[in-house]
Amino acid sequence: MEKKCFKNIGCVSALGIGTWGIGGGFWTPDYSQDLENEKILKYAIRNGITLIDTAEMYGGGHSEEIVGNAIKGERRDELFIVTKVWNANASYDRVLKSAEMSSKRLGTYIDLYLLHWPSDTVNICETIRAFEELVERGIIRYYGVSNFSVERLEGAMNCQKKFEIVAVENQLSLKNKEDLYNVVEYAKRKGMLYLAYTPIDKGTIANSGILKEIGQKYNRSPVQVALNWLISIQPVVPIPKASNLKHLKENLGAVGWRISEEDWKLLEKAYI
Repeated sequence: MEKKCFKNIGCVSALGIGTWGIGGGFWTPDYSQDLENEKILKYAIRNGITLIDTAEMYGGGHSEEIVGNAIKGERRDELFIVTKVWNANASYDRVLKSAEMSSKRLGTYIDLYLLHWPSDTVNICETIRAFEELVERGIIRYYGVSNFSVERLEGAMNCQKKFEIVAVENQLSLKNKEDLYNVVEYAKRKGMLYLAYTPIDKGTIANSGILKEIGQKYNRSPVQVALNWLISIQPVVPIPKASNLKHLKENLGAVGWRISEEDWKLLEKAYI
């Protein structure tokens, strides 16, 4: 598995895996597919994926429990576990409590802890203060934000005192390129990791004619081309979900090769 390296966090796999919908939905757990979901995550790890993204909101924390079970017996020092605190829990005390609960469900420390969405009621500096306390306690290693604009990101960076924001997680795909020219560029300048969620638009991108056409040149599927397009951007690590092994294996086929610069630019300008 190819890696991407960053100044503060070291190296992670160029492709991650997301867990939205695994173990339940919005604060609601679902235990019916636990063994299958753990099997999928273990397969991902054993095929080179080191970055796993989850959140306390996913299944009301059950997604974190599934991740925790999946990583048992694996080399923890080689993994990079990302989880997120919901914006309703953005106050200092609630962040501390949420992180402790997430760490307990995961059965380990948290590599990267993100504020899931901006809060309209809690000043970001209060949240950052809690994040820095968590770093000092050893519950988390790094912190960052999610669904932030450049302006909000800069505001958050003005709050940091002891440790830097190392990552941002936003939506980015060939159908949603808005971040490409602002937040992605900002992350690149700052040496930050950019996690791209919904990178294949819930699979709908597979029906794109231009992706099918370009995919034929490389003997790759439209999904693999779309993911490779994102992987080709330095700070970006896409985190597609895989609901079964077939989808995961297809996603893994996005690494180990590169789309040409000409085709990359063609897709950049294309309406998918």
